[in-house]
Amino acid sequence: MALSLRQKNDAPRSRYIVGFILSAVAVALCPISMWLIDSEVIAGGDTRWLTATLTLGIGALVLYLVIQFKARFADPLILPLVLALNSIGLAMIYRIDLTTSAQAGASQVMWTGVAMAAAAIVLLFLKDHRALRRVTYISLAVSLFLLLLPLIPGLGLEINGARIWISIAGRTFQPGEIAKITLAIFFAGYLSTHRDLILLAGKRVGPFRLPRFKDLAPMFIAWLLSIGVLVFQRDLGSAILFFGLFMAMIFLATGQVTWLVLGFLFVAAGGFLAYNFISHVYYRISSWVHAFDPDVYNQVVGGSGQIVQGVFGLASGGLFGRGWGNGRPDLVSYSNSDMIIASLGEELGLIGLGALLMMYMLLVSRGFRASLGVRDAFGKLLAAGLSAVMVVQLFVVIGGVTRLIPLTGLTTPFMSAGGSSLLANWVIVALLIAISHSARAPQLVDTFEPEESSDTIDLDSYENDGATSVISRITDHNNADHQGGAVRE
Repeated sequence: MALSLRQKNDAPRSRYIVGFILSAVAVALCPISMWLIDSEVIAGGDTRWLTATLTLGIGALVLYLVIQFKARFADPLILPLVLALNSIGLAMIYRIDLTTSAQAGASQVMWTGVAMAAAAIVLLFLKDHRALRRVTYISLAVSLFLLLLPLIPGLGLEINGARIWISIAGRTFQPGEIAKITLAIFFAGYLSTHRDLILLAGKRVGPFRLPRFKDLAPMFIAWLLSIGVLVFQRDLGSAILFFGLFMAMIFLATGQVTWLVLGFLFVAAGGFLAYNFISHVYYRISSWVHAFDPDVYNQVVGGSGQIVQGVFGLASGGLFGRGWGNGRPDLVSYSNSDMIIASLGEELGLIGLGALLMMYMLLVSRGFRASLGVRDAFGKLLAAGLSAVMVVQLFVVIGGVTRLIPLTGLTTPFMSAGGSSLLANWVIVALLIAISHSARAPQLVDTFEPEESSDTIDLDSYENDGATSVISRITDHNNADHQGGAVRE
């Protein structure tokens, strides 16, 4: 028996140099875009471009060094992709600040630095992502606590009818953004432990196997959690996001369409009740269906003016866009947060917006690749769940802006103004980097090397045995003389 080093997907050092160069280019997108937006303002002494560039540059350098020391086998493309998205988001928020009363640029730059520092801390102290499995049920408790915080009198804050923020020292924060991470950890831990019971237990009816009632408990928890957010916090977007996260993870864990059918039944039941008994949901759906009705357009509460102006903005952008600084984001309310996709589409056009979506697709694909490469079930589900939550969030945001589905008010990851969203998504990136490091790192494995001795195994004697029998006999033989098994670096 000998130990040999097996390296999975071990890229040459040149790839990580390329990753560093791509990160530098991604950071440079911020000042270049700001210069293209309004060069006269910058030439006149505006230093906001310098603050944003330094924050991104220093943060990127720190993260790159941390990755080299703590996760040097991580996917080298994740960091440059996120930096590029964050850079363009900062540039667009800066552009909107120039023509509207919103002044979110300075706050967004500050939160960018905080979020990148949080990602570095996660990578420094999370030695092994499997340690998170030990806090499966603690993560559920933390999720419930975070979602209850906005309901506490004096702490919670209601904005535009939704009570999803808390106010501390004059600054607002959305605990639900962190809750999506803790919920992903809980679902990954629970499903990786109970997957076999969910798959095999229960009665079979025709081609389907119905799960036992107690195995439905997580779905009931997720459904009740989503309904609770919808009823008490009046936030349709977060409710869809949380339930969509669970549906994606349970499908990835089991591969059974039955769970998707049950999930859609739960959604249909919840949606019917919400539409008929919750005014906030009623207005959202009404403004979606009757967006171009003059009465609905001019409606003070729940009107469709924001949606219609966003659609016209996208249409005016055409194929190539109107160019940086030539759009009219001032005509769309919340153009730097909920509707930033419409603002980008107007100035960058369909091609520019398609390029941004391509970067998101690449980022999500790297997350799923890490999920496929890592060995433990918990890591697989966690990486897949964190990647899926970005997909669900993007679908809800872009679907709302383009009127494919009702507008919900979710933020676009890494681009929309909002510190809590930026912080949560950078932490998600740190977790994906850590998991991709585990998936791609060299591994020490046992290799069987028969020697010419009296106790050498004659493999020919097992040629008629099954594979399981051969492996078990070799293992039994080795365990008699050697200690240990596969060792991971």
